[in-house]
Amino acid sequence: MAPRRDFEAVRLLKWDLMFRSLLLSVALGSAALASGPEAPQPGVDFDTQIVPILTKNGCNAGACHGAAAGRGGFRLSLLGADPAGDFAQITRELEGRRVNRSRPAESLLLAKPTEQLAHGGGTRFDYDSSEADTMLRWIAEGAGRLRRRQLTRFEVHPAEVFAERPGDVIQIRAVAHFSDQSSEDVTASTVFTPSDEAALTVSDGGQVTARSRGQHSIVVRYLDRVLALPVVVPLADHPVDLSGEPRNNFVDEEILASLGVLRIPVSAPADDARFARRIALDLTGSLLSPDEARQFAADPRPDKRLRLTDRLLGGERYVDYWTLQWAQLFRVQSGAMQTEGARAFHAWLRTQVAGNVSFDRMVRTMLLAEGDSYDVGPANFSRAAGGPREQAEFVSESLLGIRLRCANCHDHPLDRWTQDDYHGLAAVFARLERGRQVRLAERGEVTHPRSGEPAVPRIPGVGFLSPGTDGRPRLAQWITSPDNEFFARAVVNRLWKALMGRGLVEPADDLRATNPATHPRLLDRLAGDFAAHGYDVRHTLRLIAASAAYQRDSRATAANQADDRFYSHALARALPAEVLADAVADVTGVPDRYADLPAGTRAVALFDSKIPSPALDALGRCPRDAACEASSVLGGLSKTLYLINGDLINAKVTAGDGRLHVRLAAGTADGELLDEFYLRALGRPPSADEHVFWSERISSSPDRTSAWEDFLWSLLNCHEFRTNH
Repeated sequence: MAPRRDFEAVRLLKWDLMFRSLLLSVALGSAALASGPEAPQPGVDFDTQIVPILTKNGCNAGACHGAAAGRGGFRLSLLGADPAGDFAQITRELEGRRVNRSRPAESLLLAKPTEQLAHGGGTRFDYDSSEADTMLRWIAEGAGRLRRRQLTRFEVHPAEVFAERPGDVIQIRAVAHFSDQSSEDVTASTVFTPSDEAALTVSDGGQVTARSRGQHSIVVRYLDRVLALPVVVPLADHPVDLSGEPRNNFVDEEILASLGVLRIPVSAPADDARFARRIALDLTGSLLSPDEARQFAADPRPDKRLRLTDRLLGGERYVDYWTLQWAQLFRVQSGAMQTEGARAFHAWLRTQVAGNVSFDRMVRTMLLAEGDSYDVGPANFSRAAGGPREQAEFVSESLLGIRLRCANCHDHPLDRWTQDDYHGLAAVFARLERGRQVRLAERGEVTHPRSGEPAVPRIPGVGFLSPGTDGRPRLAQWITSPDNEFFARAVVNRLWKALMGRGLVEPADDLRATNPATHPRLLDRLAGDFAAHGYDVRHTLRLIAASAAYQRDSRATAANQADDRFYSHALARALPAEVLADAVADVTGVPDRYADLPAGTRAVALFDSKIPSPALDALGRCPRDAACEASSVLGGLSKTLYLINGDLINAKVTAGDGRLHVRLAAGTADGELLDEFYLRALGRPPSADEHVFWSERISSSPDRTSAWEDFLWSLLNCHEFRTNH
């Protein structure tokens, strides 16, 4: 961009532009006379040639004139979402001063961004640039809105960028295809935004320079089309041989293909003890008992891992834990639903999980349920959000993995969703009464902020519905249709995250083209398989658990320790608050009490996140009054201090009726006691070094009881216990 110019330079620039304008007008007239009717000179198209200039140079960005209130009295639609409104602002507002048809060079639209006149946004493009030429020509032609063509397709070449090593430069090219059958290289008018500016740089001319290794992306925008361009820079200079790695199912095919491109070797498979503890925590939120751990270790059958998976999937603890998963997703809590409603909704969800009801059927039932919410559990789905707009956001995020809320005030800047989609979906829920009795009222509407009129019910991205009809059946049908590209992908992405520690798309409620999956083909294949198997959650969990990718060791090698998302090794994850509380209770033999619920009620089985529990609050449980994607953060200071100093561990370790003190009173030998607690807490016996260390420490202590309490406290505070690894 050119620097600010002094007064004399500006004066000369003004005369230069005026002279160019005059020459351009003469040239246009001469060309029209010379060419005749058979070869007319195409005029500049406002929608497809002027709007891209404004977008490329940041004029309609949220920090400039694209802000809701505009800037300096001039307001444009965000990123050119409303060309008709922008045309009116430019040509008709401010008494037409923004374009001067008789003296094009004096138009504010040109004088400001080239800084002939002082401009708060600085110089956006030079006076001798192609942008200035195009804008000058458009004004000289009369500054009309020709609408002679529409964008039909937009693509980038190559479709994926591969750089051998940091420092490599790759040229990309953006091509637009229009309704008049023309195609145009629009690289110069396209906006390129790297996902990580420290990893990639992109010039205005489309030259990509790789700065660091890994898998990155570039958000590419032209007019209303936005896509993500993958950029891969392998993590090593030389290929890795993965041909000998097991491929248990298509999950491994896709994971290994990605690791091969990125040149990342894999860790060894997890041993039986690590696998058994991991799968038990992932499927049931519970630790295996010492007897279960010993039986699994002694089982000689080659398919024993699959057998254990199937046994866990068929047990009551699976039902409790996955009811918790869906209760968190669907925000089951007494604040919005009252205690009776939360209890009824939780009980209904539990029957669905226990009966392995297909997920699409569950969703249709929740969307359409009406009646007394204290008796009709799924009717509480409509009470989780405060009003129709909140319900639209809740439905789109929880069921489709879409953050539709970004389209409330303007069209979504990074996705396809429009204001019509947002307020149209809200209008589908506008007639719904959300008191104890959930029912459809005769009237109800939401106001569209752009028109000031009642919004027309609409299925996002599909079309409008007939006003006055109940749009929920059509919506439920669309959401759960096999043709819906979002529903199955959103569900399997959450299932993958539950088992693998990270979604293929993160955050899990933000599925969009500009937030690409780490493994797009795997996400699509999982979604297709999920739909083909009748939206069977247990089937997909079993499929993921059977993969070699799931069963890898979490201990990284020197060559793959930088991998945090490609699954060359398992990801260690902090235990969720409810799971950690139950694990401490299981190991110590001291159950928790929750309000007036029966003794022994497990935290994962609580129907309401508002049930008082200082321990669960300190451990970071999800309050469920909004989306809760992440479990407790490993190493959070308040959580760590509570585990060290709080009653959750200290009171249970020293409890006279706890497992430790009962075993000590019974005269249990040190070696037997050590083996038991290691099996209970870590799912494995102590190593030789651990056995020697603790045996010597306990036998040399003057107070055997205190020494054992110190041991158990240390065990419950160690990283290996507090994580699923």
